[in-house]
Amino acid sequence: MEETKELTKAEKKAQKKALKERMKHLKSGKLEKRDGRMGLFFMIPWFIGVAFFLAYPLGTSIWYSVNNIRTLPQGLMFRQVGFGNFTQILQSDPDFIVQLVDYITSTVLSVPIIVVFALMIAMMLNMKIKAKGFFRMIFFLPVIIVSGPILTMLTEEGAGSISAIDMNAITGAIQSFLPPMLADPISDLFSNMITTLWYSGVQILIFLSGLQKIDKSMYEAAKIDGGSGWECFWKITLPNVKPMILLNVVYTIIFISSNSTNPIISLIQTSMFSGDREKGFGYAAAMAWLYTGVIIIIVALFALVLMTRKDAYEKQVKRAKKAQKMEVRKRKKIERRNRRNAKRIEHQRAQGKITSRTTTRDEY
Repeated sequence: MEETKELTKAEKKAQKKALKERMKHLKSGKLEKRDGRMGLFFMIPWFIGVAFFLAYPLGTSIWYSVNNIRTLPQGLMFRQVGFGNFTQILQSDPDFIVQLVDYITSTVLSVPIIVVFALMIAMMLNMKIKAKGFFRMIFFLPVIIVSGPILTMLTEEGAGSISAIDMNAITGAIQSFLPPMLADPISDLFSNMITTLWYSGVQILIFLSGLQKIDKSMYEAAKIDGGSGWECFWKITLPNVKPMILLNVVYTIIFISSNSTNPIISLIQTSMFSGDREKGFGYAAAMAWLYTGVIIIIVALFALVLMTRKDAYEKQVKRAKKAQKMEVRKRKKIERRNRRNAKRIEHQRAQGKITSRTTTRDEY
């Protein structure tokens, strides 16, 4: 009887603990739901902005692209042509195709240069140097100043090229070794090298934020083990800034593609306000969607190149986490089995089937 009373007391204590834990879980669940509702509440302005300033313009441009639009005194007159604008652009608009090929080639060449340059400058600005803030301001200043008409004026004055280098000799050497399809974009890249590197201000800041989050003890441990600066870069710095590399690549592609000096943007604007019956808003919208499709393909290709190679350390961490989860599951399984055995033994003792002198196989 005393054993049964003690058992009931222990059961009551266990029930009270279970109730307390259940109440804690309920409270935490309510807090999580409340936090989720507050998060959705603060996201309402973003949803409104997307609906009015992104979804509606995109839907309108899709509708325009399948119509031939003429501007009349009474307003816009729509005549549905299906995919006629797209076929007309691809079959009878050589200027757009030529500009698109030049854009693809120049983007594929200039994006790696901008990203690598930004990473190098960010690593130098992250070192212990005097007037660090001043140098950071110098590299970010072109992002604020060089935009729109100012960039056009500087380009016309020849400020975008390196004057100390004979560009004619470089251009001649490139054109003598490479076919015209590759020689022209590479020559343009060299002639506008300074303008290209002016686009690296934001990328430098993104790399700086990533470099400052790397734990310094990792470099100290690597140096104690005899690692050189080159090995530290490949084993510590590069794997930690890999997400920033993909982010900067996407940002650079979008920035170059939407820049006002891009000839394709100028071509779309010219087609939009053209007086030709076959052109106009619908023709320009179809041209813009073709251009957007090419941009998405370029971004996808760069993302595929940067995301396919997985770090060996990440694989080891995943394996270690998986093994740890398996150990936790085994431990919980053993604990559950031990609790079941203990309850069964206590129940048998309460019924008098087991005495204190006898032992069972489970107790053993």
